[in-house]
Amino acid sequence: MEDQVTGKSASTAHVTTDHGSRYLQQLCKHFGHKVEATFDPHAGEVKFPFGVCRLEADETGLTMTVQGSSGEEIKRLQDVVDSHLVRFAFREELNIDWQAV
Repeated sequence: MEDQVTGKSASTAHVTTDHGSRYLQQLCKHFGHKVEATFDPHAGEVKFPFGVCRLEADETGLTMTVQGSSGEEIKRLQDVVDSHLVRFAFREELNIDWQAV
């Protein structure tokens, strides 16, 4: 869904896992080698050239929100974040279901 003020589109996914904070930190550290990433054990933000990913970890898992200027950018962000999360979480089967916000 596109924000009428900013012209940005966004989607979010909540992944149920006992390791949300670990995955948040792994993702931010990994992406931080190439793009700007800030994080602590509970929240993080990664600024890609084609959009932003915000991450929040709590006792239920990891919530990921991506924001970009087009549906194409949103899909690209989802694919990049998904592929890396699945790789880091290879010991468990995650259900990643993105929803427009």
